[in-house]
Amino acid sequence: MAADDPIEPSSADGGAAPRRTRVVLGEAAARRRPADRARADLAEQTPVGEALVKGLVRAQLALALRLALVVVIALGALPLLFAVAPGVAGVKVLGVYLPWLLLGLLSFPFLIGVGWAYVRWAERNEQDFIALIRRPEQ
Repeated sequence: MAADDPIEPSSADGGAAPRRTRVVLGEAAARRRPADRARADLAEQTPVGEALVKGLVRAQLALALRLALVVVIALGALPLLFAVAPGVAGVKVLGVYLPWLLLGLLSFPFLIGVGWAYVRWAERNEQDFIALIRRPEQ
């Protein structure tokens, strides 16, 4: 029996049954919209997709290293300042020595601010990466 031939009615039904249709995987794949090349490169882990991911990882690492350098310079310079200028270490603010105030109290809001900035900029890097993947090929 051919694919487009009607099904022969069974003796119980007594009526004509619907026509059979042939489903071919190639036809279904041809009907799908063309895949985005960048997404396919990522999914298939091609060299292009690997380069895209390495670029994102490199951007995130560069951001982390820059902010770590800011923290090291800012917090590392304070003990150096107090060692070089001992008079600054003896200054009292509200009855508390300046080194205790800066390193013991004010360093925490500074670290929270750096952490907040890192999260914000890292998310921006990820959004730029997603925009690069989603943009239509030109």
